[in-house]
Amino acid sequence: MKLVLLSDPNSAHTAKWATSLADKAIEVHIIGLSENTNKLYSSYNNVKIYNLNINNKDVKQESRLSSKFKYIKTLKKVKKLIKEIKPDIVHSHYATSYGMLGALSKFHPFIISVWGSDVFDFPKKSIIHKQILKYNLKKADKILSTSHVMAKETSLYTNKKIEVTPFGIDLEQFKPMSVNSIFKENDIVIGTIKALETEYGIEYLIKAFKIVFDNEDKLSLKLLIVGGGSQEKKLKKLVSDLDLDDNTIFTGKVPYNEMPKYHNMIDIPVFVSNSESFGVAVIEAGACEKPVIVSNVGGLPEVVEDNITGIIVPPKNEKETAIAIEKLIFDKSLNSKMGKAGRKIVSEKFNWNNNVNQMINIYKNILNK
Repeated sequence: MKLVLLSDPNSAHTAKWATSLADKAIEVHIIGLSENTNKLYSSYNNVKIYNLNINNKDVKQESRLSSKFKYIKTLKKVKKLIKEIKPDIVHSHYATSYGMLGALSKFHPFIISVWGSDVFDFPKKSIIHKQILKYNLKKADKILSTSHVMAKETSLYTNKKIEVTPFGIDLEQFKPMSVNSIFKENDIVIGTIKALETEYGIEYLIKAFKIVFDNEDKLSLKLLIVGGGSQEKKLKKLVSDLDLDDNTIFTGKVPYNEMPKYHNMIDIPVFVSNSESFGVAVIEAGACEKPVIVSNVGGLPEVVEDNITGIIVPPKNEKETAIAIEKLIFDKSLNSKMGKAGRKIVSEKFNWNNNVNQMINIYKNILNK
């Protein structure tokens, strides 16, 4: 099978799909708007990358209509590449930028995977934005979503059936293990692994940690924040203002292959996002047998069973988050029980190998129609 992915080659999500499909002997051609800097593909003879030479600034501001017109200028090149590659399927990851290129290419069968902001935010910008999304979805032969909540949001713009394709994890990579920790044995580590962006509510984790830190001053509490992003400076200032510098570590962005190590350093992972379409880091933590605390937004309640695999708290609520953290600190039996239940649920629902096989079956079924 030969597949064209219209997608950002630098995205960890794109790389995971592309390399996993390549491992299943599928020939994958990734057409990206900007230059690829991901070295992961170099070890795959059956993955090829093509660059449409769009400025990174325009890619980041893709909701602007001016950026859309720049994308359209690349359409001739996209059509030419598709004609030369002769794929069996064109699959756009992201419903607006790459979805628009796929829709305008007029190639079939054509699949769109929605990712999040393309359906939650983009169509709310204006009537024109809404019509662009509706047009792209109309041209798709199949629409996929990683979560039920995102599928429901997408259904506001199409009457087509939307299939849920979970973005799971490698259970051999993410599992409970002993690691060379940067913390001492008696440290209790509260932490998160997320991009440092406004939508992920990390400021509320920091404020919740401060409450617990002040309440339990006899405990050796540490806060670990793994990831980089535009809010890093602001969040570091908040930590400093709350006098938590000596108890907080910011790692900056770390390679994906080091994520299991950091998940296993954290005793209580906290993901109190303001918005979240799915929550891959949450299921990674669960697979490492960690009890998770998440906010009641987006797709997070789909990946956490309240009081079974973790605790669900209201968003933007540091007080409730602090209460949940303290509960898991002092109830070690509950902590362990939730962690083991989390691993079990992830194994059943979010096994990456099963997710890849599901995607391949979708490809096969659409080709057999």
